[in-house]
Amino acid sequence: MYDAEMAPIEPAETGTNGYDIDCSVARTLEHIGERWTFMVLRDAFYGVRRFDDFQESLGIARNILTKRLAKLVDAGIMRKEPYQEHPPRYEYRLTEKGRDLVPILTSLLAWGDKWETENEPPVRLIHTTCDRVMHSRAVCSACGEEINAFNLRLDPVPQIVVERVLKAKLVSQAT
Repeated sequence: MYDAEMAPIEPAETGTNGYDIDCSVARTLEHIGERWTFMVLRDAFYGVRRFDDFQESLGIARNILTKRLAKLVDAGIMRKEPYQEHPPRYEYRLTEKGRDLVPILTSLLAWGDKWETENEPPVRLIHTTCDRVMHSRAVCSACGEEINAFNLRLDPVPQIVVERVLKAKLVSQAT
């Protein structure tokens, strides 16, 4: 949320999460925007299910892992299933909502392979239907053209973007 000067208003000032604007990216990041949360999701995509296995794989503190898993369960991204009664132990499985994050994971993986890997990528994705290495690409669902920053536009343009553009024009005209 922003004030009249386009300065961000802290969540404590609004009594909200700070994302009062209608933005799907902001709402999504409320659930998965923290580093450890997405690393938990990555491991879940790789087949990790149990708390101790997540903890061992990630090297994350148990209290942080507990919070991240609870947040993912509360958001409906993962579900908790008992596998042992005494003491109670659970597996954490991706829900449909969680599995729908696969394109985000593959996009992050592709970006990291391109920009953050010096040699060969540490893992390859194999498409099981054709048994070939898969490279993530974002394409238009209507025409199949690969999308990029230069062939997309917003419709409608969010009011906050309009206000920022107008403010930037006013500042540049004043100088």
